Amino acid sequence: MIVFGAPRKYIQGPGALASIGPELAGMGKSVALLADERVRDLVSGAMRDSCAEAGLEMSELLFGGEITYAEVDRLAGLLDGATPDIVIAAGGGKAIDTGKLLSRKIDAKFVSVPTVASNDAPTSHIAVVYDESHKIVGVEENKSNPDLVLVDTAIIAKAPVRLLSAGVGDALVKCFEVRQCIESGGKNVFGATSPRTALALAEACYDTVRTHTAAAYKALEGGEPNEDFERVVEACILMSGLAFESGGLSVSHGMTRGLSAVPGVADALHGHQVAYGLLVQLVLEGRGPEFMSDMRGFYREALLPLTLAELGHSGQANSDIKTIADLSAEAAHMKKFEKPISADDIARAIDEIEAA
Repeated sequence: MIVFGAPRKYIQGPGALASIGPELAGMGKSVALLADERVRDLVSGAMRDSCAEAGLEMSELLFGGEITYAEVDRLAGLLDGATPDIVIAAGGGKAIDTGKLLSRKIDAKFVSVPTVASNDAPTSHIAVVYDESHKIVGVEENKSNPDLVLVDTAIIAKAPVRLLSAGVGDALVKCFEVRQCIESGGKNVFGATSPRTALALAEACYDTVRTHTAAAYKALEGGEPNEDFERVVEACILMSGLAFESGGLSVSHGMTRGLSAVPGVADALHGHQVAYGLLVQLVLEGRGPEFMSDMRGFYREALLPLTLAELGHSGQANSDIKTIADLSAEAAHMKKFEKPISADDIARAIDEIEAA
């Protein structure tokens, strides 16, 4: 049986935030905005005005900065029984994933308003939970995908290029992971067979970032979205999210289990971690020198990490590579591959990447 999941509605464009009130009006009467202080100052004014015009009451919750089980409990406690109909999480992946779990806990509708395009968390129904040291401790599911994803590209165009680069990395890997998941008979995030639609989206996602990333980065220099920027943002948030949930993941994301356990590397953005993970996957797939040379050229253009040092690593290479390999080999995603993968296989692939 195949399963395809998606948000109820996706809206993207410059100035989109001004339309949020009418979009929310059919979902409930009260709204709680979850954001950190910087993001709150960025979005709350326009959001509050739009909600007021639509007859919605809006309150605010200040996000503590890390997605942990304790943070979700703290935020729920702040509501003190005054449960909103809708939780809006604004910001990056951590705030958005926290909003998913908060909405699940209090049985509210969920809306994501990304202010960066650094990953595809805004469209998905899963949340990756960390401890206070930013080590992955669990993956949780919301009751459904978001009721609304609203992407104001005028806001995202003001973000640093490093964040969009992470989104490009997260989007780039999906084509290779979905293909491996399907060919190995793996299951998608919904525990079902992956529909071919997910692979088509993953391939379109790959083609989009390969074609439009350089021009999208130029748009960031002026802080104004252009057509290339719009296409890359759509790939990073919408295409990538739909592809991974319904298509499945493989080695690239499995590598985050080990990468997030090594000091320095653990602080790297998710999209940069999985981009490095893709290099490992491509070596394990046996890709030839010409293909790898072309991919490394794009990595340089897209400002993606080609070495552990570029991910922030500064420790003992041999021991840390063993840690990365041992932990990554245990990840469930590693089984969604064309052949069994051992920790030694992963370590050898890392050694090859580091020596290139």
